[in-house]
Amino acid sequence: MPIQSKPVQQLTPFGSALAGALGGCFSTAVVYPLDVAKTRIQALPKGKGKVDTSMLSVLAKVYKTEGFKGLYRGFAATMLNTFSQQYAYFFFYSFVRLTYIKRLTSKLPPGAKVPVLSTAAELLLGAMAGALAQIFTIPVSVIATRQQVGRPQVSAEVPLESVVDNKTDDSFLGVAREIVEEEGVGGLWLGIKPGLVLTVNPAITYGVFERVKNIVLLGQGGATKLSPYLSFIIGAISKTLATVVTYPYIMAKVRIQARAADAEDAVEQHTELPKPHKYHHDRTRHVGAIDILSRVLRQEGFKGWYQGMQAQITKAVISQALLFMSKEQFEHWALQLMIAAARFQSQ
Repeated sequence: MPIQSKPVQQLTPFGSALAGALGGCFSTAVVYPLDVAKTRIQALPKGKGKVDTSMLSVLAKVYKTEGFKGLYRGFAATMLNTFSQQYAYFFFYSFVRLTYIKRLTSKLPPGAKVPVLSTAAELLLGAMAGALAQIFTIPVSVIATRQQVGRPQVSAEVPLESVVDNKTDDSFLGVAREIVEEEGVGGLWLGIKPGLVLTVNPAITYGVFERVKNIVLLGQGGATKLSPYLSFIIGAISKTLATVVTYPYIMAKVRIQARAADAEDAVEQHTELPKPHKYHHDRTRHVGAIDILSRVLRQEGFKGWYQGMQAQITKAVISQALLFMSKEQFEHWALQLMIAAARFQSQ
């Protein structure tokens, strides 16, 4: 008779990562058209005329010119990107956090209560997890951004058809092949530097969330679980704060990945869009995040750094709040799957 294995009562880092990834995909899918709109607003180079960059206006324009499918352009790549990013982040976050707590516990006397992690510790652990996740998942992010934005556009007044040939392969593999042909394998890691800087975004989000969550739970007499409503509110506040702090780099990263920086540079230099390899192999014309932010500050002032922030916050807050609301449910389902798998293996 086979020995019955002990049922799993706590999620492993893999289980937490799976729950977080599923929750992230769910929340991103719900608000996906908003994601397309905010990406296009962020990637739009400055033109000579006034362009309405409100979220509703961009959504209406996309629907009018591309139909319903335009609102879900790059959906598969974005879901893959979201799943891989969330899985990697939650896995590394759970792993480094669990490792850190075990080290703290090993230094305490037997039976002593593990102290609540400080905000600085939460931020540091979150940043470490975010950096590891970025390195492994940014190629999918680059492809998803290119698909959402489409072909690089010289200005808001120049039709897309006059800039490039539309007879191109916009599939996931097609875009990946195009990036490698134009910029080499390293092109799949465009925006890695601002991406690493932006690891502070989820670090701030989860650090603030955990801190406020602990305060609220203590105020409720030592409760162990937040209500969905409180999870939504605290998640929204946490993400808003993180977005406001890091937004300029978010905008710069999108422009780098979408090659909007290339197009904007061409406008300023009164030249054509760079040919394959020429732009990225000519280091004298390389445009990084600091270059983009400097140009925007010079042309549009400080407010230019926050072009599209309303769209970013709307999308990010709703998505993050839904993630915080659904994550515990997905953790419950993941735990049930792990228990079922353990029972199956014991038979």
